Amino acid sequence: MDKTVCVYCASSQRCDAVYHDAARRLGGVLAEQGFTIVYGGGGLGSMGALAEGALAARGKIIGIIPRFMMELEWGDRGLTELRVVEDMRIRKHAMLTESHGVVALPGGSGTLEELFEAITLKRLGLYVHPIVLVNTRDFFTPLIHLLQHAVAERFMNEQHLNMWQVVATPDEVPAALDAAPSWSETARDFAAVR
Repeated sequence: MDKTVCVYCASSQRCDAVYHDAARRLGGVLAEQGFTIVYGGGGLGSMGALAEGALAARGKIIGIIPRFMMELEWGDRGLTELRVVEDMRIRKHAMLTESHGVVALPGGSGTLEELFEAITLKRLGLYVHPIVLVNTRDFFTPLIHLLQHAVAERFMNEQHLNMWQVVATPDEVPAALDAAPSWSETARDFAAVR
């Protein structure tokens, strides 16, 4: 696979430090494996820890941040590249289209919204790359159960459970990206539940 990965993560500074530790480790692991990281450009919380880990390992990390966040001084100016865009919509589009894989760390509504957009686009065959959830402290377990329930209730097809992989630690991410089942635009054939 191409070595550019989009990482979704949070800016909260009040969550348990284990989440920041996992983000820092992920940045280091991806950098050591030669991945370029594209993320939301923030300098706080898991976002800042991800960047710190990548830069400490001499990795390349690109932040894409909306203008209003830069005006609030939320951007991390120490990145390989920090790109300022007009709004959240453009930011999300750029992060996804410039990557060949998604990694989701635990986070709040923004992180979950980004993750669901990636899953939705993959279901429609518009994004065909791996999606990996790092299940630190079993954070994503309720979400995984909800998605399985959506399949059981026939809102999604059984094949849709192959759209993402779940790992327990950041160290498992590169192998999960490589081992993800192939996906293509033919996913449109079973996107709708009939």
